[in-house]
Amino acid sequence: MNRDETLTLIQQMEQARQHLHDLYEEYGFGHACVLEQSMLLDELINQYNRMFQTKKQPHYV
Repeated sequence: MNRDETLTLIQQMEQARQHLHDLYEEYGFGHACVLEQSMLLDELINQYNRMFQTKKQPHYV
């Protein structure tokens, strides 16, 4: 991913986080829309983490 794609993903994560906060304030923790938004934010965070994850795997003999 290039710099612009990284910045876009960071912006998406921040917007998703803010939306999650707003939904939580309105509906509380257990509401379906709050849980769905939480899963969306989780996926964005996973995408971000995969961008910087090293590909090195331990070699076992």
